[in-house]
Amino acid sequence: MRDCAAGFVAWVVARQRLPLDYSVASLRLVDFLVDGLRKGGAERERVQGTLVGLGAYVGEVLVRRAGGTWVDLDDAQRGWFGQSVGVRMPDGRVWNPLGKVVNRFETGGPQDSLRTFYLTLHGRVRREAA
Repeated sequence: MRDCAAGFVAWVVARQRLPLDYSVASLRLVDFLVDGLRKGGAERERVQGTLVGLGAYVGEVLVRRAGGTWVDLDDAQRGWFGQSVGVRMPDGRVWNPLGKVVNRFETGGPQDSLRTFYLTLHGRVRREAA
């Protein structure tokens, strides 16, 4: 998924010049992008690749900024999340960034904000102030 995120970022930055820099602040831009797809009336099947790219990006933010690790999900987790991969946090919990992006696309509600998802995420590694 790391390669998927990197390829997606390279494509978006080259085409749209959007500042996807794997920062927590950039998740607000992801919310905006997903909302734009939804409000534009795009069908999910038509934008599935973009949603996967955005989900990989969100997951990579969890990996880089919160100490997570990409993992292949087991059969029970796949059934629950509807995805084959997720991010395991330092406390052992597994989160579903790809599914969270899809939820944002399908509902568009503030409860599905990807930035808020990160900020309220359990199991983040706390960064010590210098």
